Amino acid sequence: MTDDLLIDRDRLGSGVLEVTFNRPERRNAFTKAMYDELGRLWEQTAQDPSVRVVVLRGAGGKAFAAGNEISDFVEADAVEYENWIREMFDRLWSLPQVTIAAVDGVCVGGGLAVATHCDLRVATAGSRFGYPIARTLGNALSGTVLYRCQAIFGEPLTREMLLASRLVDADRAYAVGALTAVVADAAALDAEIGSLVGGILQASRVTIETTKHQLLTRARPAEASIDGEEALLREVYTGPDFNEGLRAFLAKEKPVFGR
Repeated sequence: MTDDLLIDRDRLGSGVLEVTFNRPERRNAFTKAMYDELGRLWEQTAQDPSVRVVVLRGAGGKAFAAGNEISDFVEADAVEYENWIREMFDRLWSLPQVTIAAVDGVCVGGGLAVATHCDLRVATAGSRFGYPIARTLGNALSGTVLYRCQAIFGEPLTREMLLASRLVDADRAYAVGALTAVVADAAALDAEIGSLVGGILQASRVTIETTKHQLLTRARPAEASIDGEEALLREVYTGPDFNEGLRAFLAKEKPVFGR
């Protein structure tokens, strides 16, 4: 693992894999290298019976993760890149272990996609969630990522996140069941994660793995991409709004989208 991903198998106890996104200077935005390492980590973890719980968190106290490193899109085929990232999300969601997102700060874009592919989410009171891409990049979510957001936050908040570009605070997220708990600060977040982990480690592995398999199997048909989605996304990623969003982001300017 690179320094951008910190792996700890001891801090939270035996059987707990803790993964920390460690780019606080960039609000822990994901790079292509980080996605690659995460994909391989989930593949290995799925075959590791010594791991019972996976905890994901962001370093720095300001963000879980603030989306993707946008410069990675410059030389990539954006649709193929999104498809490749989605494989990592699928591996995370399919893990037989219980996965917990410990959110302290902003959780947007790719960070929210990761959090909604976890089983449980706990957040500090100041955390916020959303996909403000209509104001920033002018791109669109893949259908599977959109489905996970809708499944966790419900359709009304998903529409508000994407159509109004609003961020949802932790109390509203808790009210709709998207969060297991809202806590005061980072210390309380650690205590709540410790409590969750302690209970899971005492639980039946058979019950947990069977339940996860049932939920995964039931969700698959609804999560499937709509017909023609790749062509639709390719039109978005090769269109003028995304080109302007990408240019403006890299230039640290406000984008001016076509009206």
